Amino acid sequence: MLMSETTSPQKNRLWIAFRNNRLAWIGIILLSTIICAAFFAPLIAPYDPIEQNIVRRLEPPSTDFWLGTDAYGRDVLSRVIYGSRVSLMVGFLAIIVAMVIGSVIGIISGYVGGVLDRVVMSVLDVMLSFPTLLLGLMIAAMLGASLENLIIAIAITEIAPFARVARAPTIALKQREFIEAGRAMGFSRIRLMGLHIFPNMASEIVVVGSMWMASAIRTEASLSFIGLGVPPPTSTWGAMIRDGFDNILEAWWLPVFPSIAILLTVLALNFVGDSIRDALDPKTHAE
Repeated sequence: MLMSETTSPQKNRLWIAFRNNRLAWIGIILLSTIICAAFFAPLIAPYDPIEQNIVRRLEPPSTDFWLGTDAYGRDVLSRVIYGSRVSLMVGFLAIIVAMVIGSVIGIISGYVGGVLDRVVMSVLDVMLSFPTLLLGLMIAAMLGASLENLIIAIAITEIAPFARVARAPTIALKQREFIEAGRAMGFSRIRLMGLHIFPNMASEIVVVGSMWMASAIRTEASLSFIGLGVPPPTSTWGAMIRDGFDNILEAWWLPVFPSIAILLTVLALNFVGDSIRDALDPKTHAE
């Protein structure tokens, strides 16, 4: 039976790299805390995030409201906690969709080559020529503001990077001996691409996914800030920052705390992504 190359050495390097990397552990702890807060939001949040109390509007941080209240008297801490659910869900689902579609496009394009490869690369070059936020803005504006459309818009902006990452190793791998042996044994193209080429590039795609998830969360916050995210009253970090700008002079805490939440999430994802990349990069271990 034809076998692909093993990945056990990569697992060992990954463990060693994380064990000796303080930033990796900081990222893991931060990300785990944010994920737990999102998952257990109904148990952790002290108040209902959409419950209004006009009598206590724009109260500064206190023992009753740790992060203050907004213009409608809603608890900012509860809204930040619930906002993590939207950001993480949108970021994760958008990256998964982009990873699957982009990887399939890249592998097929690199394996088939010829005219198909040139056409696909031309389309990807056009997509990459647009800034991520601008492309996401155009797609979200056409689709309309909703959770599903937001995920679709962000996923489309991330397809091109994954396709590029999948295409390059496919071109190299299709010339390897074990792929040539598979062709000689009569294996179909789908089997060769799915069972023997993809597993040997999966680690690279995962690295890109972990790092581009931070970009997806930033894009989600930006689109929510300009009103193209999840419609209110659902709590999102970007929408909270936008609402806070209307009262920034008298209520500084409204835009500050959701901004800090975005900053910590993006930092955690970048720390973890950088550590995975360093662990799986052969050049790092060759020095």
